[in-house]
Amino acid sequence: MPARTRHTRAVAVTLGCASLALALSAPAQAAPRPGPHGKGIERAVLPAGDGWAAAEGSTTGGSDAAPEHVYTVTDRAELVAAFEEAGDAPKIVRVAGTIHGNSDADGTPIGCERYETDGYTLEKYLAAYDPEVWGGDRVPEGPLEDARAASAKLQQAAVNVRVPSNTTLIGVGANPEIIGASLQVRGVSNVIIRNISFEDTYDCFPQWDPTDGSGGAWNSEYDNLVVYGSRHVWVDHNTFSDGDRPDSEQPRYFGQLYQQHDGLFDIVRGSDLVTVSWNVLKDHDKTMLIGNSDSAGATDRGKLRVTLHHNLFKDVKERAPRVRFGQVDSYNNHFVATRGSSYGYSYGIGAESRLVAEHNAFTLAGDVDRARVLKKWSEAPLTAENNYVNGRRTDLIAVHNAGVPGEQLAEGAGWTPELRTTVHHPWAVPVLVGLKAGAGRPASGLR
Repeated sequence: MPARTRHTRAVAVTLGCASLALALSAPAQAAPRPGPHGKGIERAVLPAGDGWAAAEGSTTGGSDAAPEHVYTVTDRAELVAAFEEAGDAPKIVRVAGTIHGNSDADGTPIGCERYETDGYTLEKYLAAYDPEVWGGDRVPEGPLEDARAASAKLQQAAVNVRVPSNTTLIGVGANPEIIGASLQVRGVSNVIIRNISFEDTYDCFPQWDPTDGSGGAWNSEYDNLVVYGSRHVWVDHNTFSDGDRPDSEQPRYFGQLYQQHDGLFDIVRGSDLVTVSWNVLKDHDKTMLIGNSDSAGATDRGKLRVTLHHNLFKDVKERAPRVRFGQVDSYNNHFVATRGSSYGYSYGIGAESRLVAEHNAFTLAGDVDRARVLKKWSEAPLTAENNYVNGRRTDLIAVHNAGVPGEQLAEGAGWTPELRTTVHHPWAVPVLVGLKAGAGRPASGLR
């Protein structure tokens, strides 16, 4: 029996600019479509012992959802409406087809120009803050910078989508995608996200900062997924990428890449008990932060317990992940770098981190130095055992310390992971992860 439809008014996104004649949220009577009761995989819970999200109670998401709280959504308005209607009650939200974060009330994709306000255009911004005109060390300020910030605020209202507690968000049917939206798992608990391709969460209005680095930089907002101050989160069998808008193909302004993407998937600000399994993260620069600031010890110390297993990190430049504070268990992941010139590092060792990286496989192009797999940012010990690089067992710490003598890493994270399911030999990892990781993989059992 299909779930009963519950019509509700979706809360309109407040744009804060009366002159912008565009409704970016659901129309007044929009409601998520009814879905089936959600049997089988849709009501699946995290298996016992499957990483940190299985500690201190389990992660069940919306597995106990009543029939009226099972939804099928096909656009951003319906997605927001489902979250608003169910609130923190257990819910299953089924993503069917493609949902665009940058879209009008009917779900039709829109361009950056629809957010521009107060006279902002990129051409005017570039002309006003050209270092040759504005001054090389002066941070932009004044009417055009204010207009950029106001335009960015309009996009933010559309792009950021808050996920409530007790939610299972799962892709169904052929090619479920969320494009250009930033899912915010913020200050909640008990969330499961599975079988969705997250693509191209781009910032229409990057900010120029001439003081960032030696030559300045364009700084952007938005990750595809952010877990912020939340507990018991399971992220499984998804794909994260920049889609058809890779930063490598963007123009350069003021001598620097006009970078429109920030991270792919960050876990920050006191988040805890998270398992990230069987995902694909690919073709990106700043991939994953676990802990986003050395000064966040008050919120992060003793938290940020995260397990990463059976994920594919392919052609990502850095932060796979970069870790601060947390006890992070990373095992049976496959790291692929086919383009040595764009590879920075995989594991970033940050403030007070306690990373255990074991039984992983690395497939590296010939021009990638194995000493760069690890990157020391702060003094913190780690455990890195039984990892294989191009089919050969490799002591990552010893190789790093020999190749980067000025950044010696200490061995021994000081703890032993216990919450693991099957641990495979690193030789088998590339095949297993290649067959099963990511959204919509037949071998995953999700479809």
